[in-house]
Amino acid sequence: MHLSTERLVALQHRDFRLLWVGQLISITGTQMQIVAVDWHIYQLLRGQTYTLLLFGWEIPLQAEALGLGLLGLMRVFPVIVFALLGGMLADTRDRRQLMMWTQGAAALFAIILAVITLTGNESVAAIYLLTAAGAAAAAFDNPARQSLVPNLVPREHLTNAVSLNTLMWQIATIVGPALAGLLVGAFNIGLVYILNALSFVAVLVALLMMSYRGQAAAQNTSVGWSALVEGLRFTYKSRLIWSTMLLDFFATFFSSARTMLPIVASDMLGVGVQGYGLLATAQPIGAVLAGSILSLRREIHRQGAVLLVSVAIYGLATTFFGISTLFVLSYFLFALTGAADTVSTVIRGTLRQVMTPDHLRGRMIGVNMIFFMGGPQLGELEAGLVAAVFGVPFAIVSGGIATVLLTGWVTWKYPRLRTYTSTTAAELLAK
Repeated sequence: MHLSTERLVALQHRDFRLLWVGQLISITGTQMQIVAVDWHIYQLLRGQTYTLLLFGWEIPLQAEALGLGLLGLMRVFPVIVFALLGGMLADTRDRRQLMMWTQGAAALFAIILAVITLTGNESVAAIYLLTAAGAAAAAFDNPARQSLVPNLVPREHLTNAVSLNTLMWQIATIVGPALAGLLVGAFNIGLVYILNALSFVAVLVALLMMSYRGQAAAQNTSVGWSALVEGLRFTYKSRLIWSTMLLDFFATFFSSARTMLPIVASDMLGVGVQGYGLLATAQPIGAVLAGSILSLRREIHRQGAVLLVSVAIYGLATTFFGISTLFVLSYFLFALTGAADTVSTVIRGTLRQVMTPDHLRGRMIGVNMIFFMGGPQLGELEAGLVAAVFGVPFAIVSGGIATVLLTGWVTWKYPRLRTYTSTTAAELLAK
């Protein structure tokens, strides 16, 4: 009992506990919808082909692969457009109230998607549009949510809070895809969208019940060009933070295999929609196992080196995942990518929160969103385009190899990241 209390200390704080539980429910619903939308697009475009005319050559394209890749563009473009503005608002507005507006908007978009699906009026264009709208809401929500956490726990419990949030997110990505696979196989896919809309109520209730009533962190700063430049300048000049963002972007851009899962499950492994839902749980299960181990440790020694090794393992596991035709082996390799990603996520998240002043935290997170969300979503587009021309296995394997090579480049380019430890952080903050 003493071990549990000591290791899960952030959950002893009521406001953080409320937000954690609310997010667990909400993110589970969101993950259900992500899996459902991917399968929805796959079903609408399955069997169709497009022809690309290039220098007189006719190149056949798989419509489902291209369509799944374009989903990545729909999810990332609003982030690129609105993330910096969302970061400024997170610093200059009440973060709790801002979250209430964004959660309400996301619920509305899910309801609209459910209605058009249940009434048989869905289309690829409508799904793309509503997916983009949900991504825009997230671009305003994420900076406010992540910046709010340090206001709910004391500084000495922040690492535990980041670890618990990572663990919570991964639990949701296990339960969500598994439920989505079962529900899509048995009911109208619109039911998943309804459940996602209802899940946002949990966060809204948590925000209403919280005791915390904060003010804007940067009270002397307004939304404008100077505030934007201040955030960008801080992020770029903080070389440790900047190097982790580059590493995050490269890894998720080239090794983003998740959107190709419907094709992997159906064509490469032959397991259908139920198998697709099960395969989608592999990555988060690996992440939860790694997160649970991390939560039982007081400290991660040599964080910088561990971060770089974990990203390299992520790329290697992706490479072998792209050539596997055995479900069990594919499941293990995809789980390994989740475990490696969780280790790097905890280290990166803690480093950025600790090294960033509160009045700049929202803007730093806004910049990071472009890397953190832009990498995997643009990666899905890249994977879709490459898969449409060369096939899914080639797209996944080449991405994994590129990730390993770029990790080596970051290791060489940023020596301070290689030697980063908690002692290093304390010394830098003392300056």
